Amino acid sequence: MSSSKWQQIKMYQKFATIYDRLMEDIPYENYLAWVSHETGGFAGKSVMELGCGTGTLAIGFAHLGAKVIGLDLSAEMIHQAKLKSVEEEVDVEFIQGSMTDFTVDQLLDIIVIPIDSLNYLESKVDIVTTFASIYRALKPGGHLFFDVHSLDKIEAYLDGPFIYEDDEVAYLWSTEPGEAEYSVYHDITFFVAAADGRYDRFEEHHYQRTFPVVEYQQLLQNSGFHSITSSDDVFGEEHEGLRQFIHAVK
Repeated sequence: MSSSKWQQIKMYQKFATIYDRLMEDIPYENYLAWVSHETGGFAGKSVMELGCGTGTLAIGFAHLGAKVIGLDLSAEMIHQAKLKSVEEEVDVEFIQGSMTDFTVDQLLDIIVIPIDSLNYLESKVDIVTTFASIYRALKPGGHLFFDVHSLDKIEAYLDGPFIYEDDEVAYLWSTEPGEAEYSVYHDITFFVAAADGRYDRFEEHHYQRTFPVVEYQQLLQNSGFHSITSSDDVFGEEHEGLRQFIHAVK
């Protein structure tokens, strides 16, 4: 296992337990609506989510009639996703693995990489490898959907530090530029309320990198995809300019 993959696995060990609380402002319903609009709905279709986290979007696909697989590099995220799927009484196959080198038993209709998960890949080589794995896993005419940080979003991250506090969770989030262009290091210290009134402290260290949208489009074309479109308004006006949402067809 590469050192970068090992770091990605380690960084979500405690974060997985509070991930959903920190993602409450993400309009997952908009993501479902976007994919549904472009594919004609999910009934009877196979969907795979790469970088599925705690399974919120994967479970949403399942509720809408899809046969769903969720993959994540973090065993802790997969554990939380399995618990959530049991609670919501939906059948989703959650597996631990890397988006760069996964395989499937049967070709899929739709693959999704949501919520800037692709930005955790550190090089174009990793992105090309991921696109190749996705291309092999899709049926002819199958769809790929993903979103990535815009260049402006990376710049905005550098305006930190950021502070958040509520009754259960507080964090101090510091950032600094990465060595590569359009990259950023995130250093986050969390304080999570424990049952005995104390606060448990832990740290997360993340690295993300993005590229101009035209470069993602070119990499997709080189990988065999066509009918490539992009937009920044899937999440609504409040989020415009912060993410690029990209759709491609095999």
